[in-house]
Amino acid sequence: MESNSNYKYGIKSTFSQCLALVGAGFLQVGVGTELICSTVIIGALSDHSNKNEWLTMTNEQMSWFGSLLYLCTPLGSLMSSLVLDWLGHKKCMIITNIPYLVSQIMFFYAENVETMYACSIMMGLSVGFSGGPFSAYIGEVCEPKLRGALMCATNVFYFSGSLLFAAIYAITRQWRLTVLINMAIPIITIAILCVSPDSPMWLLSKGKNEKAQRTLGKLRGWVTHDKCSNEFHEMVVFMSANKNSSNNKNDKTDSESSWKQLLQPDVIKPFRLLLIYFFFSNLLSGVPFSPYLVEVFMTFGADVDVQWTIAFSLGIAIVGGILTVFMVNRLGKRFLTLTTLSICSICYISIGMIGVYWTSSKQIKSWLLLTSFLISTFVASFGIMPIGWILLTEIFPMKSRNITCSICSTLSYILSFFMTKYYTNAVYLVGFYNTFTIFGFGGLIGCVYFYFCLPETENKTLQEISEFFK
Repeated sequence: MESNSNYKYGIKSTFSQCLALVGAGFLQVGVGTELICSTVIIGALSDHSNKNEWLTMTNEQMSWFGSLLYLCTPLGSLMSSLVLDWLGHKKCMIITNIPYLVSQIMFFYAENVETMYACSIMMGLSVGFSGGPFSAYIGEVCEPKLRGALMCATNVFYFSGSLLFAAIYAITRQWRLTVLINMAIPIITIAILCVSPDSPMWLLSKGKNEKAQRTLGKLRGWVTHDKCSNEFHEMVVFMSANKNSSNNKNDKTDSESSWKQLLQPDVIKPFRLLLIYFFFSNLLSGVPFSPYLVEVFMTFGADVDVQWTIAFSLGIAIVGGILTVFMVNRLGKRFLTLTTLSICSICYISIGMIGVYWTSSKQIKSWLLLTSFLISTFVASFGIMPIGWILLTEIFPMKSRNITCSICSTLSYILSFFMTKYYTNAVYLVGFYNTFTIFGFGGLIGCVYFYFCLPETENKTLQEISEFFK
């Protein structure tokens, strides 16, 4: 395998890869709006001063509405894993916008809680269906030196979608009008994806070598075949090696499905690592209380407009995501993970301690709590939030990447469901501020684990990363 240092394509290659990922970026804008949707709507329905809103929810109904999206995401991931090899990444990313668009239409006309549940389920199917195709697409389209940065760039699109939705509501104060305006996003995304290229690796897997060669040339700056012949040769060798590996296994069994490959060491090891990563990432990046942000900010007690504070928190998350684009190649994913996870843990512990033990000025206390929370939001968006999804595109072997990307995305959202659904129960059992303290000490345990078990994958080829876990 040639070193990735031999890939000297220049600025045109970077531009063409960024252009190819615009559709995937807009897909993340949609995911961002879907995941912030419950936060905005729960906050709106909790505002009993709004006399124009006839729909109401109990606290239990709100917890189900806020978490059903995560519960139904695995079904969407399962569906995408079954058709991904057949349809390819591009078509799957187009299909994911259909339930998204339907959910927004249903929201606009919703008159009862059951319809709201159905909307949350539709969004869960959409988010789940997009996870595997999106992650695998970026991992296969990008050069090794750009893979981490461009994956982080799509994370900026995600936060931009959340910010857009929150800002529209902060301006209009009408959640039905907000979802009506939001219908434009899936329509635009479909239009862009229709003219996006397929993954060269997927084309090779389908025996379309000439088309794969032409597509790779376009992705590397519209260069000639000679210019990208080394990389294309590596792709062919990589695909052949995986096919030969499967054929060798078939000598012992008539047909070993790709599902059985999940039990092999080079899949199990990164699978376990990534699942643990998603657990700590979700725990320390605000996932458990994301549907209840309005209530969280009100509990802090700072004299601010809650809706614009939510929008501001998403704005600083965008800044963190942009910094990751420029810094991940220099600092590495391991350093960023350890640093940002440590800082988020300290911020959460600080929130818990200040909330319980601070007895002097309530105004100072409220601003310390809000500031610590916003710092953790910024830091998480700078490290642990995007890096888990970057690792998802890198650490699995080609033979099982599509399935493992879908399964890991699924399990991440299952974790999110349990954290979101039972967050209110945790608050009831141990108290609001003690919950932050427990999460913070849990994050410190994660730091110890990643110090010993997380390898550096930055500037490594997919083959080199795969070899590490064998």
